[in-house]
Amino acid sequence: MVDSTMDVRMELKGKDHRKLRAEGHHLKPVVITGNDGLSSDVLEKIDSELRIHGLIKIKIGKGPLHRKEAAEQLVSATGAAVVQVLGRTILLYRPN
Repeated sequence: MVDSTMDVRMELKGKDHRKLRAEGHHLKPVVITGNDGLSSDVLEKIDSELRIHGLIKIKIGKGPLHRKEAAEQLVSATGAAVVQVLGRTILLYRPN
């Protein structure tokens, strides 16, 4: 379950970013948000996928949520690091 009070910020070094971006390039989004944005169900699914895979892509759908705001909320809610925000796609990493 996702702890909404979790605010552990993971720091990645430059070479870690490059390595993870390369690994994440071929990934397909495992979660696509809808009009509800980052609801508790969506956050639980993201947390579950991070536990399983460690590196995931999330597609921010057309809704009220801006991509940078979504990235910040995901970091706060999951404790993962944002590897890349490209368009409406966010690449997240959390060691499992």
